[in-house]
Amino acid sequence: MASAMIAPLTIEEQTRAHDLAVMKRRATTLLVVVAAVFSATLFGDDAGWLGFVRAAAEGALVGGLADWFAVTALFRHPLGLPIPHTAVVKERKDHFGHTLGTFVQENFLSPEVIGERIQSSAVVERTGQWLSQPANAAKVAGYLSDLLAGAADVVRDDDVHRLLQEQLDRLLEHVALAPLAGRVLEMATADDRHQALLSDVLHGLANALEENADRIQERFTDQSPWWLPDSVEHRIFDRVLARVRSVLDDMADDPDHEMRKVLDERIASLIDHLQHDESALERGEQLKHELLANDELRRWTTALWSDVKKSLKEQAATPESPLRQWLTTTTIATGERLNTDVALRLKVEGFLESGVRYVTVHYRDEIAGLVSGTISRWDGDVTSNKLELLLGRDLQFIRINGTVVGGLAAVAIHTVVVLTA
Repeated sequence: MASAMIAPLTIEEQTRAHDLAVMKRRATTLLVVVAAVFSATLFGDDAGWLGFVRAAAEGALVGGLADWFAVTALFRHPLGLPIPHTAVVKERKDHFGHTLGTFVQENFLSPEVIGERIQSSAVVERTGQWLSQPANAAKVAGYLSDLLAGAADVVRDDDVHRLLQEQLDRLLEHVALAPLAGRVLEMATADDRHQALLSDVLHGLANALEENADRIQERFTDQSPWWLPDSVEHRIFDRVLARVRSVLDDMADDPDHEMRKVLDERIASLIDHLQHDESALERGEQLKHELLANDELRRWTTALWSDVKKSLKEQAATPESPLRQWLTTTTIATGERLNTDVALRLKVEGFLESGVRYVTVHYRDEIAGLVSGTISRWDGDVTSNKLELLLGRDLQFIRINGTVVGGLAAVAIHTVVVLTA
């Protein structure tokens, strides 16, 4: 059973209600005037001009009353009397909703109509122009960032943690760690890519020895024989440190240094060992499973999602955030590309048209049902009042026209009668 949900009138509906009341007063006033004229001339002589006046008043009264009855009968029972075939909108609301749904389905949800409308409206081009405006792009960026932050809130944290862990497990489960490390190391050393880095590392080691000389000397002193004099111990340490520093600097400055060649050979041997040695494969798999079973890794994935979620919320609330700025820039670039790239625009239009055609073909019954179902849930009185607000002002003109036309028709008939008497 439909429930009467009476919502307050909108500003537009209040304006329509005022205009309807004004037109009702005008139409009713005209009907009262012609009724008064008819009453005043009812007992007079038909001869002369008085007969024409009475005939005009009589016809206008009949026409006005008939149209008043017809207009009123659309929305309610005239004078509250349950006359058959009155209050048409209220009594036939469900049928009206079904008819309207069918009309929309047959005339608006046709794939041909939808496709032609999309092609003629240039919706993609106009969308591109709109998106390319910085102010509009900033609005879109705000909506998108809020959407991302909202989606992060909707998703359960436990589900995300489990998904991240499952994906990480699945990813690493089918990856052989040792051969992968060998391939990475091979790519890093191909074409001597590692030489510049190695030089920097060697220089860094030399500098580190110099910067930490005091602490190294303390360790050296602790492990020296007790009988070795301090002066001799210091000279030995200084010479060893200087020699090591010199060797490191020489290795860093000379790519063809003998010890660097030895190091390259060791790296090549390690690459071969990682990629082809069965023991390396087994050790890599063992390390991988230990890594996956490590509680610290699970805590890291949990913290990762928490940090991402927190960052999304903070950046969504700040117009100057990197996320909002990136979304704005991307939106502008998308709009500009839609404006300049004809091939892309045609592709998007085709995709949009295909999507709309699919919806209209497969869901046209559901859309039509939405129209008819929505109307069927409306309360009859509310529906009648809303339609009267929408159409009533023009229908009051029908009452006025009926009154005027009725009077003119009566005068014409009376004229014929007088002329043929």
